[in-house]
Amino acid sequence: MKARIQAGGQVESLVVSAPDPVKQLVRGLAGKKRIRVCAALRPGTVSEPATATELPLRSLARRWLALQAEIDDLDSHLTALVTAAAPDLVALPGVGVDTAGQLLVTAGDNPHRLHSEAAFARLCGVAPIPASSGRTDRHRLHRGGDREANRALWRITVVGMRCHQPTKDYVTRRTAEGKTKTEITRGLKRYITRDAYRLLAPAPPN
Repeated sequence: MKARIQAGGQVESLVVSAPDPVKQLVRGLAGKKRIRVCAALRPGTVSEPATATELPLRSLARRWLALQAEIDDLDSHLTALVTAAAPDLVALPGVGVDTAGQLLVTAGDNPHRLHSEAAFARLCGVAPIPASSGRTDRHRLHRGGDREANRALWRITVVGMRCHQPTKDYVTRRTAEGKTKTEITRGLKRYITRDAYRLLAPAPPN
């Protein structure tokens, strides 16, 4: 996915600096439509600036399409695996296959090592630790742990703040209490960790 994003950025950079005849071909197009038009270019003999620009545009666009096809193929397998392994986790508000998969990876093959919710929060880098100074009494999140898991929790939080009404109500209430957006986001990440741990933790022995 990072390679696809990089290829797309290179396409956009080339279009910005391209001669006018090339710009006219993709004017008004964006996203995949622009990529497909660039992939279908037929530059012919490279003898002038326009054809010299079309050649790398076509190459980069075809690379983008090939990478997207690979992503789609892998996503189909990942969706089946994650949904089978943790269907309740995927069902949580704001949780997608990618973020659920990352939390599963972070939990590992031996979830018994997650002896408590606090341990899982620490592992994900969302455990609050004291950060008071002078008359200021506050906490911040632990900066260690699995940064990819922390990023997954951030993505879940952002989606919830945009699309999940209970989360939006929580943000409104905490904002009225004087909390900053950063503080609200940290709190939400901690709550999401609690819900995820409940679904990932091993069942207690009978």
